[in-house]
Amino acid sequence: MEKQTTFSPETALALAADRKFFELRNLLLTAEPVDIAPLFEQMTKEQSTVVFRFLPKELAAEVFVNMEPETQEFLISSFTDSELRSILDEMFLDDTVDVIEEMPAFLVSRILSNSKPDNRIVINQLLSYPKDSAGSIMTTEYVGLRPTMTVSEAFAQIRAVGLDSETVYTCYVTKNRKLLGVISAKTLLLSDPSAVISELMTENVISVTTVDGKEEAAALFQKYGFLALPVVDSEGRMVGIITVDDALSVLREADEEDFNKMAAITPTDKPYLKTSPVRIWLSRIPWLLLMMVSATFTGMIISGFENALAAQVLLTAFIPMLMDSGGNAGSQASVTVIRGISVGEIAFRDLFKVLFKELRVSMLCGLTLATATFGKMFLVDKLLLGNEITVDIALTVCLTLALTVICAKLIGCSLPLFAKKLGFDPAVMASPFITTIVDAVSLLLYFAIATSLLGL
Repeated sequence: MEKQTTFSPETALALAADRKFFELRNLLLTAEPVDIAPLFEQMTKEQSTVVFRFLPKELAAEVFVNMEPETQEFLISSFTDSELRSILDEMFLDDTVDVIEEMPAFLVSRILSNSKPDNRIVINQLLSYPKDSAGSIMTTEYVGLRPTMTVSEAFAQIRAVGLDSETVYTCYVTKNRKLLGVISAKTLLLSDPSAVISELMTENVISVTTVDGKEEAAALFQKYGFLALPVVDSEGRMVGIITVDDALSVLREADEEDFNKMAAITPTDKPYLKTSPVRIWLSRIPWLLLMMVSATFTGMIISGFENALAAQVLLTAFIPMLMDSGGNAGSQASVTVIRGISVGEIAFRDLFKVLFKELRVSMLCGLTLATATFGKMFLVDKLLLGNEITVDIALTVCLTLALTVICAKLIGCSLPLFAKKLGFDPAVMASPFITTIVDAVSLLLYFAIATSLLGL
């Protein structure tokens, strides 16, 4: 029994450095394209050009699609027109569009001029769709069947167009381009060769239009477990499909974008290690400046109660704890709701359900934190640290903490829903804004309660 070769990136790089390109080619034939592509980031330009030319053209095209834009740009610049045409002929059209969107204008012109005339028309059509639409991530290469075909005729059609189609596992039944139904390869394999497609297909197909949001389309893959999703125009005519790999890319990009926004960072397309310090600075400094300005309000509140703090200096020591607890509580609620919105579990109509649930959660959290803080103030602050903690001071801090947590969670769960309703990105309403609002609320509650209980 022949032993399976284990692909080693270190071995591949060593072979490239020693210019043993034939041995390297044999090694790369045992690897997946997604594992080969990162190697080109670590090779010299000369090595990457030579190694790429040694790859079989079908494998070369798959590797090229998985490369970083900078490497793609260099290789395209080094290709002859015939080499570029060879790669483009092996690529799916949606992958070609993805590459074009990352290239400078002079290379875009070269790519289009070396594409087949029919492909060029489709590429320009795909590029015309809005960036965030389902049409922008679809491919027009799919298996289409007629309802009057038999199963054996359907297999003949799959053999004829399957190599140029992004998937053959799901086939679409159309008549005059109107989408009538869908049928899987499994159904075809298990059916009588003389059976008619119209009797086997599933009708009432779930589809999206070209102008629907790409994140909405990707969410359908999560919900229904699709491998592919048909895309139709405004008149219900089939124009393409979205495949699961493109849907996963959309979901990953959306998660990364939401993560950045929740961390008060302007989203960027480049990986961290390939982003310049200036670019990172530009993505972070606007939010830091905004937070600095918004923090002015908390400073104004503290200044307004300067006399109260002077009369009871010990109160100052608990301000950071109250503000941090409130900010964390608000962030917990907001992140939970934002995630629910992004996967379609929560909508604005659920506002009162969410508020009622978070109210109960916040009361439990507030009571637990207040009880723990009350004990901590007497055991640690008074006995160990020797601070002059009185029951009135402890009640002031603990009551403020409980109310702050309740307010923070209600604010944290409601702001993303209001943002979504008003057409804003809910992720923007996460940690930065909510923390600033909750800080102000916690201070107002703190001084109001202290004034009432301590007579300040």
